Amino acid sequence: MFRSILRRPLLPLLALPLLFASAPLPAQTGGAPYSIDGRGFGRLQDAVDAIGEGEGTIRIAPGYHRDCAVQTAGRIAFVAAEPGRAIFDGVTCEGKAALVLRGDGARIDGIVFQNMRVPDGNGAGIRLETSDLDIVNAMFRDSEQGILTADDPDATLTIDRSTFSRLGRCDRGLSCAHSVYTGIYGRVAVTRTRFEKGSGGHYLKTRAVRVDIDDNSFDDTQGKATNYMIDLPSGSIGRISNNLFVQGRDKENYSAFIAVAAEERKNPSRGLVIEGNRASLPAGIDRRSVFVADWSGEALAIGANELGAGLTRFEKR
Repeated sequence: MFRSILRRPLLPLLALPLLFASAPLPAQTGGAPYSIDGRGFGRLQDAVDAIGEGEGTIRIAPGYHRDCAVQTAGRIAFVAAEPGRAIFDGVTCEGKAALVLRGDGARIDGIVFQNMRVPDGNGAGIRLETSDLDIVNAMFRDSEQGILTADDPDATLTIDRSTFSRLGRCDRGLSCAHSVYTGIYGRVAVTRTRFEKGSGGHYLKTRAVRVDIDDNSFDDTQGKATNYMIDLPSGSIGRISNNLFVQGRDKENYSAFIAVAAEERKNPSRGLVIEGNRASLPAGIDRRSVFVADWSGEALAIGANELGAGLTRFEKR
């Protein structure tokens, strides 16, 4: 089982230019690093402010951008001119993230976020505070957190064909950080995305009312002190389907792969579909774990899942 899971191609499309392209030069070495319809800007915040309450696309040149911005209005698409080669590196706004989003909606396409750290331990590539966000072909790595959101029960977060690597932490007496952690969003959809090499916390933690988590890989084989692969701490409805899970050796908590309503029962969970997934423990590890641990007390719709040795299908807690 372990080998069959790893034989499946797990790199999203973004990884191809990262693997084969030469390292990008600093963004400021030639031309404006940001542009809107051909108009150049030297600072990302200036480009964001130029769109204001309107709608527009900011094209981001290849290179390392030690820059950040806060969106307070309008609908903005942040698009890498060359996918995988526009890298936001180590600079945050408001002590939060490279992009702090509280406008009317945003889209992220082809951008890399890395090395985000802040004093409260929640340094992220993106802090989403309100409205819809679509993320495609992006990479989040080597940071305290990939994405952190506030609450917006009328909004949707979608993540597609992206990678989350070497994220999360549980140290310094601070609240844990996770690869992705969302507040009470109306819907969170994650598809064709890879989670790997976690450095603490959970891989995907969401308090969304509805989740659609389909066709992703959760490869914890090189994780360190990680917890659940999917944590729905307030409960959720929706689907968790067709995903690949491999639990690693170095776990802070190896008791379950998927946790439902472990902290509270704020959202309904009745009918949450969990089917078509494959899960295994690492080769050579003699321990037991539970695929789905449930605190909601509601009837989950757990269908056929392919589980490796040592895994129990379901446990009520």
